[in-house]
Parts: sequence; C-alpha cells; structure tokens
Amino acid sequence: MKKRVVNHALLDKAKVNKKDEFYTQLIDIEREMIHYTKHFRDKVIYCNCDNPKMSNFWKYFYDHFNELELRELYATFYGFGASFYRYDGENLGITPLQGDGDFRSDECVQILKQSDVVVTNPPFSLFREYISQLDSHNKDFLIISNINAITYKEVFPLIQANKVWLGICFGRGISGFIVPENYELYGTETMVDENGNRIISPNNCMWLTSLDNEKRHQPIKLVKKYEGNEEVYPFYDNYYGINVNKTQDIPADYMGAMGVPITFLNKYNPEQFEIIKFRKGDDDKDLRVNGKAPYFRILIRRKIA
Repeated sequence: MKKRVVNHALLDKAKVNKKDEFYTQLIDIEREMIHYTKHFRDKVIYCNCDNPKMSNFWKYFYDHFNELELRELYATFYGFGASFYRYDGENLGITPLQGDGDFRSDECVQILKQSDVVVTNPPFSLFREYISQLDSHNKDFLIISNINAITYKEVFPLIQANKVWLGICFGRGISGFIVPENYELYGTETMVDENGNRIISPNNCMWLTSLDNEKRHQPIKLVKKYEGNEEVYPFYDNYYGINVNKTQDIPADYMGAMGVPITFLNKYNPEQFEIIKFRKGDDDKDLRVNGKAPYFRILIRRKIA
C-alpha cells in the first residue's frame, strides 16, 4: 500500500502564528458533555488534537471515566514529543509516535479506526479536512468549530442530510478560550482569570456533532404572521420564496419556501422543517432581494402545519 504523504505546511504555519492555539475551558466542556453521557457508555473516546498535559478534554474524560462508563480513552497531539495516550480506567499507557501526531497521519488514522467517538477542539485552519476525515471513516463526533463552518461545502451537505447537527451551546453560550501568552487579546470580551489564563471570547463558535441531543427535537415556537405583514417578507428576485431576517420572525401561517439566516440551525428541528438548499437561487447565484444579497441564507420549508 502506498504511504500517504501529508502536507504539514498549513498546520505548521498556524502553529507558528498561534492561530490554532485555542484551548477549551473545562466549564464549557462540562456544560456540553452532560447532554451526551448516554452516547459515551462503553465507548472508546478519542481526543486526537489534545496533549493530556494541558487538554481539558482529556481531563474531563479521565476524571469522569468510571462515571461515564467508558471503555477506553485515547489522545494524540501534534508537535514535539507527540505520543499516543491510552487509558482504560486503571492503567495509563504512553507510546511515542513515529511521526509528529498530525491527525491526518497514517498512525493517527489507525487509532481513529479503533475509536468510537471523537471529541475535541480541532484546528480551525484545517477544519474542512478534519470533518471530511471523520465523515469518510463514519465516526461519531462532538467537536467545536467556528459558526461559519456551517457554510463549508464539506459541512452543509452533512447537515442537510441529517447526518450532522449543532450541539447545545452556541455563540455566547461558549464562554471563551484560553490562548498563549504571546497571543493578542483583541476585542472587548477578554480577561485573565484567577489562574493567570488569558481568555478570549469570540462569541462565534458552536458545537457540531453526530450525537443526538434533546434540543434538536424541540420545535420552534412560531408566533409571527405572514398574512397582513407581506411587506416584511419580500420574495427573492431569483427564487420563489420569502426572505426572513431572523429565526424568531418565521411566520406561523406560511408553508412555502423561505430563506433564513444560518443561525437558524441552532434551533433547527428536522421534524418541523426540511432544508431545501443553501444560499443559491434558481440561477445558481446568491439569493437577492431587490437586487441585494442578504448574508448567507438557508432555504427551508415547514413539514407540519
């Protein structure tokens, strides 16, 4: 078999520039994991972008191993001293990797094949490759991403096919990430906590998962009316459907196609709505209203009256 050659250039560049060094806080991990405990039982959890010496993902699963009734816990990480960590609830094994721990490497892929659920905060710069790998190996996962990942051609079709959906916490529901000392603390929502951790809160992240959760089965309460308010819901120039600027403004009395913002997916119930397509009208150009294209829209239609 021909050995796969992995191009590390982008990952190396991101590491040097510190663009991918966002470490998830334990409080955010705890808030999300509590909704999936039944999915972890008797499973092998793999944190494949996590150095156990600093990863709160590893800490969470290691500390709650017996409570969650895990079968095994794995971790690998990219960089100097890359190793394979394996814990069975009693014994911790640490095996140096032959390579650098890149999640795309042959040895990390072999570990992936032995796992059941992947849980981590992957490098955002490589998110397209990351999600494609999980899909190609048919692995369940619970990972953090930028909200704009919804728009990726590697992600949206999975959401539309009901193979992937959003997790519980979203946007401001994720309190922030720990960053290195030489990382610029930009924006207004930054802080240094009592332990000296430098924290930045971009408020533009989400959990993405293939594990079922209770939120995706809760219907959106529709209170607005289309009839009598037609001017609020203009039709697109290039698609027979109305534009809806906010999820909360979806009309209860309209059963045709409508375009909603990508944040709709945080409330999306596949039993209540179907996803028609993303962003494009009948002319395969961006949806337009009076010649202007609103920010990315998802075309949806009600399933039930």
